[in-house]
Amino acid sequence: MSGKTTSETSLRLIRVFKAPRERVYNAFLDPDAYAKWLPPAGFTGKVYKMEARVGGKYRMSFTTLDKKESHAFGGTYLELKPNEKIVHTDLFETEAPEMKGEMRVTITFKDVPGGTEVTIVHDGIPKVIGAKNAKLGWNSSLHNLAALVEIETWGGA
Repeated sequence: MSGKTTSETSLRLIRVFKAPRERVYNAFLDPDAYAKWLPPAGFTGKVYKMEARVGGKYRMSFTTLDKKESHAFGGTYLELKPNEKIVHTDLFETEAPEMKGEMRVTITFKDVPGGTEVTIVHDGIPKVIGAKNAKLGWNSSLHNLAALVEIETWGGA
């Protein structure tokens, strides 16, 4: 067999949100906000634990409305620089060998004209999911994040 074979892949995404950096950063560490925006289309989310500190753990799940499909996962916060950077591990809770293995997610936040640039590097994605499906999921989640953080000031007296 020629060529390199690997059981994992990586993905890098960059998005600009029309919102202050602190607001976008906080959406990644507030359990209620995270449960609202991270689940991709077709799923609801539930956060069971979120200890937003270095060495702290998080655990959550995505579930379809009909409850026929559910995915639990969690990890450990490795680095937290307020309003600048979040690094955490990610691990699916499954017995499926093709889904085992620790992933690493690095999120950076930077002020840019008109908002906040967020760069996400997701390493160690199981090959069975692949970069294409991971990108679809992340794009759906980031669409949800924009809907949450990019709010207009409501007028009125």
